[in-house]
Amino acid sequence: MRGIFSVDSPVMRALIKLFDCICASILWLLFSLPIVTMGAASAALYTTVRRYLRRDEGHLWSTFWGAFRENLRRSTLVWLAALGVLALLAADALVFRGLKLGGSPLGDLYWVILALSCGAVTWTAYLSAYGARFSGRARDVLRFSFILMAAHPVRALGVFLPILAGAALVITGPQWAAIVPTAVCWLNSVVIEQVFLLHMRPEDAEKAQGGSSERESSR
Repeated sequence: MRGIFSVDSPVMRALIKLFDCICASILWLLFSLPIVTMGAASAALYTTVRRYLRRDEGHLWSTFWGAFRENLRRSTLVWLAALGVLALLAADALVFRGLKLGGSPLGDLYWVILALSCGAVTWTAYLSAYGARFSGRARDVLRFSFILMAAHPVRALGVFLPILAGAALVITGPQWAAIVPTAVCWLNSVVIEQVFLLHMRPEDAEKAQGGSSERESSR
């Protein structure tokens, strides 16, 4: 029994990692409360997952807080732009759903709007990851993250499905909000990092795989 509860045992390491995931999710929820800071909070969560949780670099709070401060201005601008797109698509979805229920031929466009909305939600995950990993202006983040998502539609689906599953879990039980943000971010980071590696220069890709925490320049 003493071996099981040793700090270095697999069981204790798993429990500590789970606790860290819950703490990271709570930090994301708290820093996302003003809504306008959700972009910076998401970039900070991505950085925390990539560096601290996946690579055991640094400390949870210092990693999250440092990334949040570093990304606050640019990620807020990016998030507000993305929020505008999401709001527009949500309004369109409501309009075309009403037309569909009313029997209008234009109601069939509801499915197109729904597909575009799913793509926009996936795009927000790429925005957070790209903003966390690369330097550049806000418009560079918006443009390049969309290009990377569109260039790899199968991988984009692999990013969207965890978001969908996480949202379904939170709807069925709000308590899942304590773990879902970090779990979804972790799964997405596995897919998105592979996309980034495909488009990095060889020396940058080698540095990233070696665990470098330096931010790359925009490509």
